[in-house]
Amino acid sequence: MSKEVSILVEYPSPETVIMQYTGLSEVTGMEPPVYACVGTNDGIASYRSMEQYISEIKADGTNAEIEVFDGLSHGFGLGIGTVAEGWIDRAVAFWEENSKQ
Repeated sequence: MSKEVSILVEYPSPETVIMQYTGLSEVTGMEPPVYACVGTNDGIASYRSMEQYISEIKADGTNAEIEVFDGLSHGFGLGIGTVAEGWIDRAVAFWEENSKQ
């Protein structure tokens, strides 16, 4: 019979979050800066929910940005050859602007 051992490991909080098409919606007021992107035809993660999420984070005074891409569905990846092309470069720029150096 084995004993289950629970170990609490503390990890540092992220400085910036880059998220793509997520259903995350709970705002705690402790979010780091957030960049998000999603397509208007995403059947899994509603762009309207993500817009609301980003709006609430911004209302708390945290830097947040969202790009909504018309016509794209869930899983557009890097967006090469789509209206989302270049989102990764803008996300990296957001991360660089919001990183504590």
